[in-house]
Amino acid sequence: MLNQGIGSWPARRARKTPGRTALVHGDTETSYRELHERVLRLGHALRGLGVERGDRVAHLGPNHPAFLETLFAAGALGAVFVPLNTRLAAPELAHHLKDSGSTVLVHGAGQAETAAAAAADAGVRHRVTLGTPDGEALGYEDLLSVAGTGPLDEPVAPDDPCLIMYTSGTTGRPKGAVLSHANITWNSVNVLVDTDLTGDEVTLVVAPLFHTAGLNMTCLPTLLKGGRVVLMESFDPGTVLEVVERRRVTYMFGVPTMYDAMAAHPRWETADLSGLRSLNCGGAPVPARTIERYLARGLAFSQGYGMTEASPGVLFLDREEVSAKAGSAGVPHFFTDARVALADGSTARPGQRGEVLVQGPNVMSGYWGRPEDTAAAFTDDGWLRTGDVARTDEEGYAYIVDRIKDMFVSGGENVYPAEVEDALLSHPAVRECAVVGVPDDVWGEVGHAVVVLEAGGRADGPEILAHLRGRLAKYKIPKTVAFAADLPRTASGKIVKSAVREAHPVASAAGPAPSTPQKGSTP
Repeated sequence: MLNQGIGSWPARRARKTPGRTALVHGDTETSYRELHERVLRLGHALRGLGVERGDRVAHLGPNHPAFLETLFAAGALGAVFVPLNTRLAAPELAHHLKDSGSTVLVHGAGQAETAAAAAADAGVRHRVTLGTPDGEALGYEDLLSVAGTGPLDEPVAPDDPCLIMYTSGTTGRPKGAVLSHANITWNSVNVLVDTDLTGDEVTLVVAPLFHTAGLNMTCLPTLLKGGRVVLMESFDPGTVLEVVERRRVTYMFGVPTMYDAMAAHPRWETADLSGLRSLNCGGAPVPARTIERYLARGLAFSQGYGMTEASPGVLFLDREEVSAKAGSAGVPHFFTDARVALADGSTARPGQRGEVLVQGPNVMSGYWGRPEDTAAAFTDDGWLRTGDVARTDEEGYAYIVDRIKDMFVSGGENVYPAEVEDALLSHPAVRECAVVGVPDDVWGEVGHAVVVLEAGGRADGPEILAHLRGRLAKYKIPKTVAFAADLPRTASGKIVKSAVREAHPVASAAGPAPSTPQKGSTP
């Protein structure tokens, strides 16, 4: 084949395992032969809309076969795929469409209004809907029904751009990380090597496909191996447990909050989870209590650490090490290199804290249309700067401490919120929490904790802070505590610290909170 990119994967799989089930969506099952045919039809339809090599094709919608069909069809034409976050507002989506220069937008039926507004603002030439077509939007299935199925074997090189994936933008304007076909392929190979995926894998994809982990750590590696991908459009803990049981799911990815919600569900103790072989967890440090809950059911996590710019796998902790190396993000993926660097660029010794730097065939070429940001993202000798702080132990296992931008300095001492949050989560009444640095006249900055209590849990500020004494150094203990019903998160489950700081200023830490005990502060 001339196409060496992932757009050729459906054709390559169809010639090896045509009858195997590739996708499950609701009650609909799609074989690899059928997936290949639909990708061919969509590729011809996109070509009919004027899509050529290098053009950008965007998709806005929940987890659905059309997402993958659009990705593969764009790749078959040598075009570039742009996945969009369904949680964004129309002006934010318009920015992504304008910035990427997308000419076609494929979208779900439930995103019609937002897609129409964003596409009009961005000047997108064609809009294709999975819903009812109208005067402005073409029908997705209508296009496929009249399109041809002849071969699409455009020459695509491994280093050609495959997709533009926008960073979550928790600070500043989102940037589009350009990931090549080689980046995606090598990341998938890393997953296959380190996770031992098999051809009979049944992978549940409930994390959003527009998020790098949902797409690249679970879905694409499974399809590369010839396994079965079960797509769910949204996360509900009870439904996930039911699907895991009914579909005999063997592999899934989630962020800690998703796994915590499953463990808290009434079905947890009785659900048949015997089919599960691998649980992958990332997106945030995994609390010790989450690990313990799953170990009690005979289930161990393969923990990891990554970022969009690395496609995303950087570090990986095998499930056999989950107890011995609790809290670690592991060692670099097989074909990836990572090191912890001090401010002068030298490699940190075990126990020293520094920035995680990454190098490997899965690392992006740069940010779309942003040469200055690209240059700033790499060291002079080509290592990607992650912006995350870590330390390693004597055996080389890395422990992510926090984001550099989240760290604050109190009385001359560095405070890493993730460490404080882990200690807060050991309180039985605390369901989730976030710690941010706030200005202080005496110490420069001090910690401010925002806490979400367990259902029926009761605790006040002084009690929670007293729980930290003896567990943390005094300068690490927050000065104030506020209570909230929930915490703001990105679509990938990460807590948005800037939004936490805005929603719960220190001034709100005084006085009673509705339906919660008194908020408190240190004496």
